[in-house]
Amino acid sequence: MKVKTTCYKINELFETIQGEGSFTGQPSIFIRLQGCPVGCSWCDTKHTWEIDPQLQVASDVMLGKTQESDYWSELSVEQILETITAEGYQAKHIVLTGGEPCMVDLKPLCEALEQAGFSCQVETSGTFEIRVSDNCWVTVSPKVNMRGGYKILTSAMSRANEIKHPVATEQHVDELKALLAEHQITATPVYLQPISQKPRATELAIKTCIENNWRLSVQVHKYLGIE
Repeated sequence: MKVKTTCYKINELFETIQGEGSFTGQPSIFIRLQGCPVGCSWCDTKHTWEIDPQLQVASDVMLGKTQESDYWSELSVEQILETITAEGYQAKHIVLTGGEPCMVDLKPLCEALEQAGFSCQVETSGTFEIRVSDNCWVTVSPKVNMRGGYKILTSAMSRANEIKHPVATEQHVDELKALLAEHQITATPVYLQPISQKPRATELAIKTCIENNWRLSVQVHKYLGIE
């Protein structure tokens, strides 16, 4: 009997510096998965939302992108590892992002990457069950009351190694506080991330971090002008 190969729909695969959260400054390989139904109004990767079969391309086309697009490739776990080697990437930390990566089972990919000597991190909205390896670092960026209508899962909040919340208004802060109380989160590190680096949002984030002993995440990669 033929063994089914686990494949993933990938929009981008590239090496850079992680610019957010606990791993800020860490050389990282980003694997950006295609597909997300959550519908965040301020999302900066809307080109990953739809999975259009007509936009599937060969892996070399996906890797050769020079600008954001909704083209994607389907790669097996083995092909992902081969691609990382072929590209000559040096980073040993891998970030699984999207889109919404937790729409699919990431455990086979995480385990294969870890066996190959990489550490793994997943960035998720907390609206899907998180299927990753035990050692995978989970960043939950909870998306509350978004257009897609998805609820934040208790299982996702409980699994989080860090919570990274985008903020622009006091309402966003209130939503986060209510969420932490609802899911009884007290010890998990909390990062506030100003939406679009706007001065007002940044000032609010700094003020709120100081008041609550939370941490600031400023999307360093955007200030540096890198991916």
